[in-house]
Amino acid sequence: MGIAHEKIEKNVGLLAVLIAVAVSLGGLAEIVPLMLQAEAIEPAPGVEPYPALELAGRDVYVREGCYGCHSQMVRTLRFETERYGHYSLAGESVYDRPFQWGSKRTGPDLARVGGRYSDDWHRVHLTDPRAVVPESNMPAFPWLARTGVDGGSVAMRMKALQRLGDPYSDAQIAAAAAEVAGKTELDAVVAYLQGLGRNAPKGN
Repeated sequence: MGIAHEKIEKNVGLLAVLIAVAVSLGGLAEIVPLMLQAEAIEPAPGVEPYPALELAGRDVYVREGCYGCHSQMVRTLRFETERYGHYSLAGESVYDRPFQWGSKRTGPDLARVGGRYSDDWHRVHLTDPRAVVPESNMPAFPWLARTGVDGGSVAMRMKALQRLGDPYSDAQIAAAAAEVAGKTELDAVVAYLQGLGRNAPKGN
């Protein structure tokens, strides 16, 4: 055994191949069960695909990089649940593509922010953060109020998500453009934020 081990150590090419095989097998052993489990995850009670306006807002939220400073994952730690509410469950994020979980928090976690503030508060906060939180280092997003939501793009996005398995009906997709007509990206982001945590479990 010692001789074989010595030969492997001296043969750089063989050692590299064996390392690659070991890493690949280890990776598969960790990833495959998670993939199978992900397919089995059911939506939490009340969780449905995002309505058209909220979906548009979520896309703007991702586009502007808001997830870089705000996670949407309440951990199981006591100080987290006391501040934010019940810890996050996988079933809450079934329709999130990509999911917004994470560990980086320059700003507070937003998983349960829906309903905590008024629509007007969110509008001011997004347009001029320091008008409502003087110590905030969040950038302002004034252009959101000047940019309309493209109903055709929202409908196409819903159609793509339907192909991936989200249970959007053809009627919902057909009505998407009308639902967001006349709305700005600011309206959309506010709608998205107000929906976060709507179906969260109660209690800690």
